[in-house]
Amino acid sequence: MRDDYSTRYSIREATTDDLDSARAVMLDTVYRDFGTGYVPRWHGDIIDLHGAYVAPARHMLLVAVDTLDGSVAATAALDSRGPAHPPNPRWLAERYPSGETAQLRRVYTHPGHRRRGLARRLVGELLDFAAADGGYRSVYLHTDPGVPGAEAFWRSLGEVVCDEREVTGQRVVHFEVPARVPARTPVAAGART
Repeated sequence: MRDDYSTRYSIREATTDDLDSARAVMLDTVYRDFGTGYVPRWHGDIIDLHGAYVAPARHMLLVAVDTLDGSVAATAALDSRGPAHPPNPRWLAERYPSGETAQLRRVYTHPGHRRRGLARRLVGELLDFAAADGGYRSVYLHTDPGVPGAEAFWRSLGEVVCDEREVTGQRVVHFEVPARVPARTPVAAGART
């Protein structure tokens, strides 16, 4: 019998109490899956999750919490910073400018909780958040295709806009994910449409 994972995990906006556990999931990912370990210029946001994702109004950090033990099983973040040049190609930074671009970041699932739909649920919530913001014109992300499952996951949700393996030899693939249309506000009774 398959577990019903939709009720086992609670998806919510991260609180101050979640930040240490979320950071642990993220650091485990950069050490285990990326093989790079912590690199300050790439991963500084992981150390200051509050400043990067919790405090800014247009940013968001979500966690998936295992209701069986209260642990953070997965993370996902969104901010309004587009890809920087350098290290990214200039045309990419121009196509996805800061302020107008919702960048998906830190979509990581602890190995013991993978293949349960958590990343897809988290990304869906972030796309809803970006749509509700009203100021984002595009949704962008980059991923390391060497991480098992990462490239296939993002290809299922978005379109490749630059595969640096073909251009620079770097192990980075850039994606655009279709933005969601903001939900319509119900029209007040008697109001004209």
